[in-house]
Amino acid sequence: MKSLTNRSKAVSNKKMSFLERIYLPAIIGGLFITLKHLFKRRATVKWPDEERPRSDVYRGRHVLKRDENGAERCTACGLCAVACPAEAITMTSMERKKGEEGLYREEKYASVYEINMLRCIFCGLCEEACPKEAIFLTKELVPTNYERENFIYGKDKLVEPVSKRVDVSKRQTLEVVSKKYNDR
Repeated sequence: MKSLTNRSKAVSNKKMSFLERIYLPAIIGGLFITLKHLFKRRATVKWPDEERPRSDVYRGRHVLKRDENGAERCTACGLCAVACPAEAITMTSMERKKGEEGLYREEKYASVYEINMLRCIFCGLCEEACPKEAIFLTKELVPTNYERENFIYGKDKLVEPVSKRVDVSKRQTLEVVSKKYNDR
């Protein structure tokens, strides 16, 4: 019977020499490989002393943006929760009361907005689905913790402070903004 490929080899059952039986050439070959890798440049980074550079399209911790006047942009439409494939976003909407015009942009706002960071896969579909450009993924890392409860981020951890604005200009390209407003 003829073989379909020419990859088959004839196996020989030759006797091993004394050096081959004590595996000395194999041990010396392994030590040579170890010594060769010992003097190469290391790929590890001494974090947190030095930080590895991240790409501009890196998706990290979420942030709920405020508008120019300091009001929350989120109107609790629920599109981000629907777009989330991991079902990590939950929200409860409420209507704005008198006197809260400066706090919220629209009549409706998210009284409870939570993201379960243990479920989140950082896909960025929530920021693509948001019509008000309220949620963005920043370049910041999500802090580690030992307790599961600390990974459910509410509005206290998500909404950006009025005093310290989070820059999302790298995530908000001119093409995306023009496409978003031209599709309406």
